[in-house]
Amino acid sequence: MEKKRIGIVGAGISGLLACKYAMEKGFNPIVFESRNTIGGVWSQTIESTKLQTPLSYYRFSDFPWPPSVTSTETFPNRSQVMEYLQAYALHFNILPQIRFTSAVIGIAYFSPCNEDSTSWDLRGGNGEPFSANGKWNITVKVTGLPLVMNQMWPEMFDGKVLHSMEYAAMAVMKLLNSSKKRE
Repeated sequence: MEKKRIGIVGAGISGLLACKYAMEKGFNPIVFESRNTIGGVWSQTIESTKLQTPLSYYRFSDFPWPPSVTSTETFPNRSQVMEYLQAYALHFNILPQIRFTSAVIGIAYFSPCNEDSTSWDLRGGNGEPFSANGKWNITVKVTGLPLVMNQMWPEMFDGKVLHSMEYAAMAVMKLLNSSKKRE
């Protein structure tokens, strides 16, 4: 029997967990990740970023931090968090399930029963499960950069809109520019 396919949006911490548990339950998940790496916001933060909670509270229950981190750090830095997430994804064979540079730009649910689609369209769901006869259609755009709201709806906001990865890049540029001024 063919494994049931499911879609997961994003390969951040929650997406990695969802993928792992879906595979354990016998599903065949596909993770759509808009960037070219796992890690969600951790993949785009500046290098000096550290955890704000002790690592003992920020860990997968079935995958400990490596001793090289636990013996020296209470608040791991960005690189250490990214290495931990990468090791988790490798250990549980999650990477083959991820479609990188694939941004989800639309999700639609189609059901032979009008009740299901009406509740989804008008109320975002009513807490009841969708009909097993329905089908989800996910629209994916292969891209190098995630969508930014003013690219989708420029009439809604005419100011400067930045994605978090652009903000991180601005901090790096600011550091580079200030070091050039000192020279």
